Amino acid sequence: MIKNLFAKTALAQIPNILTLMDRNPHSPTYGCCDRTFWQYKLIDFPSGMSQEFVLPLALAYNTNLPDNPFYQQQIIPQWVEAGILYAAYSSHENGSCDDYFPFERAGGAAAFSLLACIDSYTELELNNQTAIDFFITRANWLANHHETGRLTNHQALIVLCLELLSKQLQTTQWDRQKSLRLERILDWQNPEGWFQEYEGCDPGYHTLTISCLARIYELTQDLRIKEALIKAVDLAAEFIHPDGSYGGEYSSRNTYNFFPHGFELVGKWYPPALAINDRFLIGLSNNLAPCYADDRIIGHHTWNYLLAWRDFIPNRPEISPRPDCRIWLQEAQLLIDRRDNIELYLALNKGGVFKLFRNQKLVASDTQFSLVVREKGKLKNAVAHLIDNYTVNVSANEISIRGELGWAKQTQMTPIKLIILRVVMLSFGRFFPNLIRKILQKILITGKQKAPFQFHRLLRWENNQWIVKDELVSQNWQNVKSVKIGGDQTSIYVVMSRTFQLGQLQPWLDLTSKVKQLAPRQSLQLQRKL
Repeated sequence: MIKNLFAKTALAQIPNILTLMDRNPHSPTYGCCDRTFWQYKLIDFPSGMSQEFVLPLALAYNTNLPDNPFYQQQIIPQWVEAGILYAAYSSHENGSCDDYFPFERAGGAAAFSLLACIDSYTELELNNQTAIDFFITRANWLANHHETGRLTNHQALIVLCLELLSKQLQTTQWDRQKSLRLERILDWQNPEGWFQEYEGCDPGYHTLTISCLARIYELTQDLRIKEALIKAVDLAAEFIHPDGSYGGEYSSRNTYNFFPHGFELVGKWYPPALAINDRFLIGLSNNLAPCYADDRIIGHHTWNYLLAWRDFIPNRPEISPRPDCRIWLQEAQLLIDRRDNIELYLALNKGGVFKLFRNQKLVASDTQFSLVVREKGKLKNAVAHLIDNYTVNVSANEISIRGELGWAKQTQMTPIKLIILRVVMLSFGRFFPNLIRKILQKILITGKQKAPFQFHRLLRWENNQWIVKDELVSQNWQNVKSVKIGGDQTSIYVVMSRTFQLGQLQPWLDLTSKVKQLAPRQSLQLQRKL
């Protein structure tokens, strides 16, 4: 059965997850899932997000497949319980946890790991009052915590945690906070169907929000959620590529995320949702899913795939061909153009970053101009996908984007910076974690600086193909050391981005030799037929 691809893909990650967990019951860090902390001893605190790994283990324990070596292995509930208790032990007194620096009190890490702990506790029918007390403490903190930045998926995770715990404890104590956060989620859904993620639409995190809202709807039967889900699912259906891959660098957060569970739940009462998973499973069978098997993010998709397998709807409508059409999300500044077996996915707000498919295969992925420039004795990277105040003109057969390049974010940690951050967080910073988070978000994500280069990208439909004309303008080429166009470059910090996917095997287009032939104030010009 094709649904088993979800389970087999997830189960293949369980040995990795168990390697990340301290499984020694005599160890002071028994149950810790941050191997960098307990084994390598390279950091001075454990990441609270890592305790999310208990949920894949709990689900693997109950996944009845013939080739699942973890099914009903009695040691696994012990490890899961140890992981939950370590989440409690390693938390702050108020129930919050850290993710990237001490006293961070990270809302996302707290919500992801609490959801995993609650679901694991229920899945394995555990009985531990210490765990319950921890759930209540963390839920109280999450209910009243307000992080910087608009991340709808975090809001949905928090509401889901509060709903599940309210049901488990038969309490109404968080009703007001649930209601206010749900109102925020619905308010943050754009009329085009997408949910706000920092500065725009990210189809990948969009599927996580759908996954959470679908579960919340099953718990509450709130018709407002149902209406929001229909709009969200209809939009997600447009972003599943013809080869079964999903998302990429044209989205606001550059992710290839795909969380399938919500589409199975919505598919119970809205069958078009099932076609999204069916198309994705085709890509999964051809190894087109991205790799999320690193030490921090391996958990998210593993548990969501196992839930999708468990709740898979057996009776499904046939996948129907998608008609030729153009979908222009003017507020998201994303454009999808389908004609003559050619599909274009274009980010107008990222300088014309695009993916192009012909006959259901990826033929081009383009993340715009990237320059290495020597400035004030240092090498810096200028990119055309960062500054978003572009001049855009769209007609039936021609798309024009003009704008300026921006300096890519390439800040690295150094010993001095690390010492300063530790001193700040161990002193006054512990009392103002949101301020520190806001400063780091501006440095790593939202803040943008212009670079002294201009570009013009023109896409024209001619003779059943797209012709892409690019022009790059500089007053002085002398300090430009390299010019390339890549297929998977990103320039802001996003945890779930920069994962490997087979479409990234495309080599970068090197234009450096052309630049060396240019005189001052001459422009670099390039034309491609795709």
